[in-house]
Amino acid sequence: MHFETTDIPDALILQPKVFGDQRGYFFESYNERVFERCVGRPVRFVQDNQSRSARGVLRGLHYQVHQPQAKLVCVLSGEIYDVAIDIRRSSAFFGRWVGARLTAANHRQMWVPEGFAHGFCVLSDSADVLYKTTDFYAPEHERCIRWDDPALAITWPLEQAPLVSDKDRQGRSLADAELFP
Repeated sequence: MHFETTDIPDALILQPKVFGDQRGYFFESYNERVFERCVGRPVRFVQDNQSRSARGVLRGLHYQVHQPQAKLVCVLSGEIYDVAIDIRRSSAFFGRWVGARLTAANHRQMWVPEGFAHGFCVLSDSADVLYKTTDFYAPEHERCIRWDDPALAITWPLEQAPLVSDKDRQGRSLADAELFP
């Protein structure tokens, strides 16, 4: 596995080594020792989540203020634009975001650490997304920042207005959100 740093050093793009031939391909999508070397610390995953979304769906920007979840995100089918936003007030990168195209074909994964909000939009007809989390889902601690907050100015590669859930439509601005110290 190879990793690339992003403009926010704690958020990473991971690229597994893929072995392919006329039969298809094989790769390790997760190896604890290699992954921990990439992120520079021990990581314990406790839950895997999977979603299927249609073209134009935008999910996010989600995080938990207590029981924060780091996420390792990959795409099983289709293509998404995945975004991580640093919402740690003490960070030199506070309020900055990074994005990457993750596809079933490129096998790239995004590491979204604790203290970040996360979201994605679907660029293919549909996309199946799998993400491993470091803590359990706790709906009472879940928060949402608006995907279109002008303070973040995320450049979503959308051709039209996205399909957003009622919960996500009611997200707060970064300025009004409950954030990390």
